[in-house]
Amino acid sequence: MPALDHLSKDAYPKSATYDARWLVDLDMGPHPLWLLEDLATDLDLRPGMRVLDLGSGLGATSVFLAKEYGVTVVAADLWVDPTEAAAVFRKEGVADRVLPMRVDAGALPFGHGTFDAIVSIDAWEYFGTADSYPPYLAKFLVPGGQLGVATPALTAEVRELGEIPEHIDRVVGAESAAWHTSEWLRSQWEFSRAFTSVTARTQQDGCANWLLWERAVLELKGEHSSPVQGMLEADDGAFITFALVTGTVA
Repeated sequence: MPALDHLSKDAYPKSATYDARWLVDLDMGPHPLWLLEDLATDLDLRPGMRVLDLGSGLGATSVFLAKEYGVTVVAADLWVDPTEAAAVFRKEGVADRVLPMRVDAGALPFGHGTFDAIVSIDAWEYFGTADSYPPYLAKFLVPGGQLGVATPALTAEVRELGEIPEHIDRVVGAESAAWHTSEWLRSQWEFSRAFTSVTARTQQDGCANWLLWERAVLELKGEHSSPVQGMLEADDGAFITFALVTGTVA
C-alpha cells in the first residue's frame, strides 16, 4: 500500500487535515506537524500568545501554530530567506499573524520577556545542546513562559555506546553526537536552574513515523530510495527516536 495512504494517522488529527504535497514542498526533514502536535500536548498554547518558532524552516510549523492554536508567531530561521517564508504565509492566510525573520539562534535580537512560548521543531540539535543555551533562551520568555523542543534523539548516549552506530554514522556522521536521550536533555535543563519544571519523553513510534514520512516524500518526488530511508530501515527503532522536552520559567 502506498505510504501516502497511511499519513492520516489517528494520533495526529490536526496534522491530518494538511495536504501532504504542501508539506513535501516545504520538506526539510521529519514530519514537522506530527512532532509539533505531539509536543503541544505538553504545552499550554492559548489564542493571543506570542510565540517564537525557532528554526522554522520554510514555515510549515509557523502556519500550524497560527491556525491551530490562534497564536501570533515570529518565524525565525538562519538559512531561509524571509521573503520566501512570507510568500508561504500569505498563501496560507496567516501573514497577519506570522512574521518571518532571518535570525541567528545564538544572537537573538529580542528583549528579555518578549515571548509567552518558544518552540523548536527538528532544529535544536544544530544550536541548542550546549549547557549554556537553555538558560540563555529562557531569558526571552515571560514569567511562566514555556519552552518546547522536539528533536532527533537516541535511546542511548553515544558516549555510553562508545561509538556512533554504523548505519547512523554513514548518514549523519559526527552530528549525531548532538542526538541525546530524553533523560539527558531533562537533566541538562534541570541543572540549568532556568526552569521551575521540566518534562521530557521519547515520542512513541518516533523512528517508524519518520520512516513513514520519508517513504511518502520519496513517493511524491518520484524517487525510490534515500540514505535517510536506508538508515531508518536499518535502525528499526533500536536507537533512533525523538525527544519531546518542555520547560516552564519562573
